[in-house]
Amino acid sequence: MKTFFERSGLKYAMIGSGSWATALAKLLLNNQPELYWYMRDEKNIQYLKANRQPRSYLRSVNFDPERLHLSSNINEIVSAADVLVFCIPSAFFVRTVAQISVSLEGKFIISATKGFVCEENMTIAEYFNRIHGIPYDRIGIVSGPSHAEEVAMDRLSYLTLSSKHMDVAKALCKVFTCKYIRTQPGTDIYGVEYSAALKNVYAIAAGICHGLGYGDNFLSVLITNSFNEMIRFLDATHPDRNRVTSSSAYLGDLLVTSYSQFSRNRTFGSMLGKGYSVKSAQIEMNMVAEGYYAAKCIYEINRNHHLYMPIAEAVYRILYEDKYPPYIIKQLSENLH
Repeated sequence: MKTFFERSGLKYAMIGSGSWATALAKLLLNNQPELYWYMRDEKNIQYLKANRQPRSYLRSVNFDPERLHLSSNINEIVSAADVLVFCIPSAFFVRTVAQISVSLEGKFIISATKGFVCEENMTIAEYFNRIHGIPYDRIGIVSGPSHAEEVAMDRLSYLTLSSKHMDVAKALCKVFTCKYIRTQPGTDIYGVEYSAALKNVYAIAAGICHGLGYGDNFLSVLITNSFNEMIRFLDATHPDRNRVTSSSAYLGDLLVTSYSQFSRNRTFGSMLGKGYSVKSAQIEMNMVAEGYYAAKCIYEINRNHHLYMPIAEAVYRILYEDKYPPYIIKQLSENLH
């Protein structure tokens, strides 16, 4: 596995066309001569070719169509590339991957999907390993703390690249590093994926509280307790003595997602706090808030562990049991410290 990224002429593919996929495509083209790119909607492909810009997301980003191999045929893209970056909203992940009929043997898989395979309550890495037989030696994870919008604006941002082996993680860092991107290698593929999903749940909680009128003083307590809750979950489900949860991939990603104006999960939660129903908030946003799906997965996974996770449980009850947000948050506030 050490020699995989030492091979010359590796071809990279992006699977997905949302804002994060677009930002990562931009990053890949800083270090690669070309990129294979699967987009489900043929209209998006034709628009990008004609206008050099995405049709729906991050329209300020300019691409050179001569360096892109665009296709709405996923098998064409998968066949052509050696490294596949999957950046699909978790709600659509299984149905997208189900379209792949060509072999994944010999491919390196990078997950940039910040959520779970909802049907199986698995992370993306777990899904590829258990369902498609991809060894963890050929799986990598890219995580934040980074918002696509700031990457699109060339603002200094940080990424964590994780894989089973440190030398592979370091090789992945070279793929994404550029003048405005700093990278950090790691081997905690479980913790990074789970924390990337959990922070979206907690960002919804922060948004709900913001929408209800709670101030920064309370939010600081909420996010501190969220972080402690995250650590309990990670240590109980996938212990790792080398994990440093105070680092950017864990605490940093939680902070930016809970506080940033670009956080769609915080925005979603804020709408709920202001009185929107779950369905109306989803329709008005017209974007996927991954924390909605992650809340259900975490709740179901925790049935087997019985961990004390009052914040994640509060979000679940608001989202899936239609509980009244002011009442649930008031109850929650009495148990925080």
